[in-house]
Amino acid sequence: MNVTQDLSILSLIWNASAVVQFVMALLLAVSFMSWYWIFRKHFAIRRARAQTDKFERDFWSGTDLVALHQSAVNNRHLTGALERIFEAGFREFVKIKLQKGTEPGAMVDGARRAMRATYQREMDNLEAHLAFLASVGSVSPYVGLLGTVWGIMHAFRGLSTMQQATLAAVAPGIAEALVATAIGLFAAIPAVVAYNRFSHDVDRIAVRFESFMEEFSNILQRQAQAR
Repeated sequence: MNVTQDLSILSLIWNASAVVQFVMALLLAVSFMSWYWIFRKHFAIRRARAQTDKFERDFWSGTDLVALHQSAVNNRHLTGALERIFEAGFREFVKIKLQKGTEPGAMVDGARRAMRATYQREMDNLEAHLAFLASVGSVSPYVGLLGTVWGIMHAFRGLSTMQQATLAAVAPGIAEALVATAIGLFAAIPAVVAYNRFSHDVDRIAVRFESFMEEFSNILQRQAQAR
């Protein structure tokens, strides 16, 4: 067997020690999981952005609030996060408005609290699994380094049984150890990039939600004072 075959990636993984193989398998599994959530989160954020754009167009086009609320109720399984925030706030506003002797400020405060509670739930859904990507990005290199250190220790222990240590004897052991670090970086780099990107996108969507809640609260304030 020639040197190239001995030092191929598959050969190094196959001939690695049990601990290093376990580290590699763990990192590969984590990498597959992170890519799964990267794609899921990408499509979820893109869908949330599109639904937010659509509802904002409908809301600011002058459509009657009652009609918008009824549409949100009838199509609740198809509505986006911002539409659910609107639906919760307007439903609470109408409920309090029907009570006699209620102050305008109380109506708006109740609607704002309902929107804030729905906002928190929607943000929790958007931020789900971002912590997993952050953990993969921060921990994977160290797990790979653990496999590398163990592999190098294993290689040098093997040299202790040889009368003459050569580079050819130690190279495979060191190479298989370094593969663990490479796999750790392979798992960490996409997770870090995706986490930073998704966190930025979620923050921008959150700003849009908060701006809408403030603007909608002002509209409800005017309606409450005009009743």
